[in-house]
Amino acid sequence: MSCAVDVDCMENVSSPLSEEEICEACAFVLEQEGVERTCFVSVSIVSEERIREVNAEWREQDRATDVISLECERPDDEMLGPDEPCELGDILLAPTYIERQAERFGIPVEDEFTLLLVHGMLHLLGYDHLEEDEAEEMEQREDELVALLRPRATLGHTRLTRHEGEGVL
Repeated sequence: MSCAVDVDCMENVSSPLSEEEICEACAFVLEQEGVERTCFVSVSIVSEERIREVNAEWREQDRATDVISLECERPDDEMLGPDEPCELGDILLAPTYIERQAERFGIPVEDEFTLLLVHGMLHLLGYDHLEEDEAEEMEQREDELVALLRPRATLGHTRLTRHEGEGVL
């Protein structure tokens, strides 16, 4: 398995993780999920205004958010030839939003950013959290992966529902 990650950071926006750390995290998730096919992933570090625009366009929610995943193909797609790479999709992250969120949760921004990058990768691989059982499975997997990626992380148990009803940060 190989993984090519295209990291693009918007002008005047900075990421709490280096490009190398982002690429390593994406490759790690694919490896841990047993993906054997070569995958391409795009990670965009964007402003809150840009993520709000994408959220409005793709999810019909006109507000900023922390992360958005836009899936293209799945590694197990039967339409892909045996040696054909998979265009996994795009992950957008808004570091200023994530920074405020991390501050509110009392954790380092690097840990929260890593969690949300893992969250985005799992969405691209088909995980979801619309139903309670799906959410529990996704949360457990995030906990496991973040603990392996950032052994000193101070996240505790991930709760995807922790944002419900809290409004915009």
